[in-house]
Amino acid sequence: MTYGAEDRTKPLARVLMRAPGPAMAAAEAEQWHYGPGFNPQRAESQHAGLARIVAASGAEIHWIPSNDDGMSDAVFVQDPSFVTRAGAVVLNMGKALRRGEPALHVATYEALGVPVIGQLSGDATVESGDCVWIDPDTLAIGRGARSTQAGIDAVAAILAPHGMSVVAYDLPYWTGPEACLHLMSLISPLGPKLALIHAPLLPYALWADLTARGWTLLHAPADEFAASNGLSLNVLMLCPQDVVMVAGFPKTLKLMEDAGCRVQTFEGDALCIACEGGPTCLTRPVLRQ
Repeated sequence: MTYGAEDRTKPLARVLMRAPGPAMAAAEAEQWHYGPGFNPQRAESQHAGLARIVAASGAEIHWIPSNDDGMSDAVFVQDPSFVTRAGAVVLNMGKALRRGEPALHVATYEALGVPVIGQLSGDATVESGDCVWIDPDTLAIGRGARSTQAGIDAVAAILAPHGMSVVAYDLPYWTGPEACLHLMSLISPLGPKLALIHAPLLPYALWADLTARGWTLLHAPADEFAASNGLSLNVLMLCPQDVVMVAGFPKTLKLMEDAGCRVQTFEGDALCIACEGGPTCLTRPVLRQ
């Protein structure tokens, strides 16, 4: 099997990435909801730093071409699709500026030989930043500004014939629909049943379900979460308890280390903090094995 990324007992083996490139270099910060510190040149360098860590872990990186196509947010390859043992599910973006990105993923999967088992369209929107695998057969989706009930129903219909189910959880309003509050802004799995969470905004029903399943939930320091608009909690799992995070959040780092995790960091102020997308957002797992 050369695809399937829902089983977090296994290390990351294949991943999609796209460099910021000319699309981000030409982006207008206000239009894309990028914050202070946005710097396309530094963003390019910081993205390369993350890519070096991913490659050093042994994962093979498949690069989506970085063209002058006006799709600055396409660097956040997590969102337009996800990959299961049955094949890829291509989604439909809730952010209007990102509606062209799923086509990039369709073309990439075709080139890699990964079958697409379904694709969302119309008013059915889901972004994969709202998707977290509770176990290899159960996908949690956060219902909010980017992922609608119609989209959640469509994903459930695609997965059901392959023995996988969907559970939806309501996301809070927080700072409004323009802000990028995904479910993965509030929970980062660090292992099969270990996760970093921001409890004040996490759906209570999800907390209860994970607790009942025996998960260990680490409460991220609230001050670092607030100072980074949630990016202190955006942590990429390379393999169980071997993770990558943006530099600059020592209390969050120590919390994970005290729980037995190996933590690597990279500079991400001009890319992750300014553009509101951390290491999970910048990577699309294709295979864990």
